[in-house]
Amino acid sequence: MKKFQAIIHFEMDDEFMTFIPPHRTYINYLINKNIIESYAVSMESQTIWITFTADNKTEVDQYLTKSPLYKYWTYSIEELYVYDSQLYRLPTVQLN
Repeated sequence: MKKFQAIIHFEMDDEFMTFIPPHRTYINYLINKNIIESYAVSMESQTIWITFTADNKTEVDQYLTKSPLYKYWTYSIEELYVYDSQLYRLPTVQLN
């Protein structure tokens, strides 16, 4: 499995906020299935960054199109060559 970064820009209107609860339910489902590694949103720039574990870009695109917020998005998907984070590190040894 490979890692992909979806970079999503969104436009909000009056109806947008009504789709947030079902969207969060969908995102939580994908996180629980280990399909989404990380999810971050900036309201300042109206950008979302989602790191996916998938076989290819087409699979990531299929996940994105199922979101209730899809119609508000323009996005790109990039395959990641290196993906590192604190979660992949061994815990720090703490002596008693």
